[in-house]
Amino acid sequence: MRPWSLLLTSCLAVQSAGFRASADDVKETPKAAEKEKKDEKGDDKPIVTQHEVKVGGTSIKYKATAGLMPLYDASDKVEAKMFFVAYTVDTKDDQPRRPLMFAFNGGPGSSSVWLHLGALGPKRVVVPEDPTIPPPPYQLTENAESWLDKTDLVFIDPVETGYSRAIKPESNKKFHGLHGDIASVSEFIRMYLSRYERWTSPLYLVGESYGTTRAAGLAGHLADNGIALNGVILISTVLDFQTIRFGRTNELPYGLFLPSYAATAWYHKKLPAELQRLGLGELVAEVAKWAEGDYLAALGKGDRLSDVERTTIVKRLAHYTGLSERFIDLNELRIPQHLFSKELLRDERKTVGRFDSRYLGTVENAGSPSPEFDPSEAAVRPAYTATFNQYVRTELNYKSDLPYHILGGGQIGAWDWGTPGLGYPETGSALREAMGKNPHLKVLVASGYLDLATPFDATDYTLAHLKLAAPLRKNVRVTTYEAGHMMYLHGPSLVKLKHDASEFIDDSDGR
Repeated sequence: MRPWSLLLTSCLAVQSAGFRASADDVKETPKAAEKEKKDEKGDDKPIVTQHEVKVGGTSIKYKATAGLMPLYDASDKVEAKMFFVAYTVDTKDDQPRRPLMFAFNGGPGSSSVWLHLGALGPKRVVVPEDPTIPPPPYQLTENAESWLDKTDLVFIDPVETGYSRAIKPESNKKFHGLHGDIASVSEFIRMYLSRYERWTSPLYLVGESYGTTRAAGLAGHLADNGIALNGVILISTVLDFQTIRFGRTNELPYGLFLPSYAATAWYHKKLPAELQRLGLGELVAEVAKWAEGDYLAALGKGDRLSDVERTTIVKRLAHYTGLSERFIDLNELRIPQHLFSKELLRDERKTVGRFDSRYLGTVENAGSPSPEFDPSEAAVRPAYTATFNQYVRTELNYKSDLPYHILGGGQIGAWDWGTPGLGYPETGSALREAMGKNPHLKVLVASGYLDLATPFDATDYTLAHLKLAAPLRKNVRVTTYEAGHMMYLHGPSLVKLKHDASEFIDDSDGR
């Protein structure tokens, strides 16, 4: 995540001006059609390979397509090329009626490798059963929990992630912002539906982290351009940045992070005995009720809080977090994530992960206020980097000398959050409008109890404030897992996520 300064409301039916066509502009000019044909036959012709995978005990034959999709500017010149990997199942049934899911991760500045090789695709990175860093060399294995039995999959790398690149570096700023990112991914989806003749397939989006911000914005943008979705799956969600950005005048995150702090302390056995005996779900429900009530009310009083009230809040915070009363008092009852991650196990010279607080890191300086690194990211990034680079060149037969930007590489630069001075980035309203325009649209929300990047209670708070019409609320289902941001790193959660997604697709594909 990067600094931001805007409130994005219904304008996230953002215009795709500057990209060549809208979804309604299905008929291309002869010149444009000729360019597309040439592009497919030229150097950018996708690489197609045949494979087989066993999912749920059943063998599935599928085709993998790896390649670059061109994005054109208003004058029909290629402005960028977006890399994708698509998996389509060989079927005797009507292919255009098989569900089709577009998948991406977040960042901003992340490739789609995490969902691709972590949960959804036919191959999965081998990770230890416990939350530890695996030793190199790293391995891929067949993914028995792939979603390929339920839907065809298209993994998209936004511009300057993966192998995706703008033609001219100075064009990058057009793509690296909330509006430009949504417009470019929307145009990719339109192009894919046309080139691969999938306009009548049940359509889905799945995003993780900032990818959920994108997915919600895309739902609204696609609806305004004539593309109706069957479902949107949000994994480790942030639709309203006010819920996760600590600030001097923004008290909300202190309350919404607290249940995740309690879950982390419970996992590492730092809570009082009576709380350790509770189930995780029972514990966080109790903490969330107090945090959104008495705690946020106390913070709202500021300096008007009495000494007696302050003492009460300090004691309860210590009770729920495993932190000392003195530490809480010295920090004015407000504990941002980086302080919690460093303080909880400071005496053991360890820090807990931000993306997944099950992971531990050994610190160099136990006295410093913040962790030197995120042990949960350090545990997975090398494995995903190595295995994807090997996999794409060997099994997918896609050859390139370009570096594959896993996360934060290339020319991403500062992210443009939109018009300054309007508040916090927000795409929940775009999702709400998409659901209003298409009452058949369903939403599945997946959160991890041990996620300190996009905490589950912040997601629940956002969903409760979408102001959905009563009949539409039943279209949203929420699932929670005993793991972190990438809950699929945890074996039982990987299985549960697949089960929940399968049920969701079955209930929403419209066939």
